[in-house]
Amino acid sequence: MATKTADVSRTDDERARQEAAAGTEDEARTAGTEEAAGAEDTETAGHGAESGEVRDRTPGVGQGAGAVVSAALGVVSLSGGWVGTVAAARETLVGQLRTSSGASVGKQIKEVYGDAWHTTALWAGLFALAALAVGVVVLIRPAFGTPGRPQAAWIRSVAWAGVSLGVVGLLLAVLKYSDALLALPSTG
Repeated sequence: MATKTADVSRTDDERARQEAAAGTEDEARTAGTEEAAGAEDTETAGHGAESGEVRDRTPGVGQGAGAVVSAALGVVSLSGGWVGTVAAARETLVGQLRTSSGASVGKQIKEVYGDAWHTTALWAGLFALAALAVGVVVLIRPAFGTPGRPQAAWIRSVAWAGVSLGVVGLLLAVLKYSDALLALPSTG
């Protein structure tokens, strides 16, 4: 009798092991089915992208680029930039052509140097206004975007830098153009 009980308990143990093995095989099959479904989703997503559907994978790229452009325009407004230099040189040449050698010293200074100085200030002011406009657009853009999607801190920081540089550049341009800063020397 003792052997019968041992045989029954052994078969119970074997049955339990077989059921456990079958359970893990079922779990493996289920996991395999889920992986296959995930692969189909990936293929479908890839197919959608090929058919013209575009997904936003890098949020804030346009805003980041706008912030950098704003800061760069602000720097150009402070330095004058190449366009301002060329415009000033052109204005100097025009002033030299307009004045005769017999013109008064005051008129020569105004025509040759004063107009070039004002042209430089005008171009610096235009770059400053552009820096201000782009920076403000970048800063207010999240108000019109997807709710709950915050703007990256670096984008706000760089946009504020562009706005600040634009304000300083615009102030300097106005001071230069109005002759409050580095006015032409008097000839009298």
